[in-house]
Amino acid sequence: MAKLYFYYSAMNAGKTTTLLQSAHNYHERGMRTLILTPALDHRFGEGIVASRIGLQARAMRFAADDDLFAMVEGDIARRGALHCVLVDESQFMSKAQVWQLSDVVDRLGIPVLAYGLRTDFRGELFEGSKYLLAWADDLEEIKTICHSGKKATMVVRVDEHGRAVTQGPQVEIGGNDRYVSVSRAEFKSITGGGGRIELQQPVLPLGENDPDEGTHA
Repeated sequence: MAKLYFYYSAMNAGKTTTLLQSAHNYHERGMRTLILTPALDHRFGEGIVASRIGLQARAMRFAADDDLFAMVEGDIARRGALHCVLVDESQFMSKAQVWQLSDVVDRLGIPVLAYGLRTDFRGELFEGSKYLLAWADDLEEIKTICHSGKKATMVVRVDEHGRAVTQGPQVEIGGNDRYVSVSRAEFKSITGGGGRIELQQPVLPLGENDPDEGTHA
């Protein structure tokens, strides 16, 4: 039986990697998928879904006022049978669009796998996440870790100095600010002015030594 799934997490937990792996699993079995991505997210180019470890795939872009049910029906009319719909950055959907995806499940019998953040940098639910949490058949948390070593459940927006940014629009793609996943306790501390976050990013591929590492006694 088809279901609406919501896979949620904080930043950098591997949501897009998991989405692309799920799509690959369908393709290996000769099944066709449709990946949807919000038009406002163009960090990797228009209509591209990409993970931090280098995986990527083409996707169909949707705007805030697009009817996702109609988009899925149109894709089926053009390209034939569809076995799964996957949505990247699903927190950016509207309430109406989440309902439209539930119609894809209930009326077309096609499973929908939505991946996104649960809360924004203020600790408040995104509209898409709010209604996915309310209406999805299955909810699954993709876990990640705070720099403190605790489980990260929240996202803080920081400036180039690692200080929390607590004002500004909910959605901001690009710019000098960065988003970091933290525990609830760390979120309270940092947004309250208690400290800063060191902006560090792991060098990929993980596990490989630096070219000069180990060459000197």
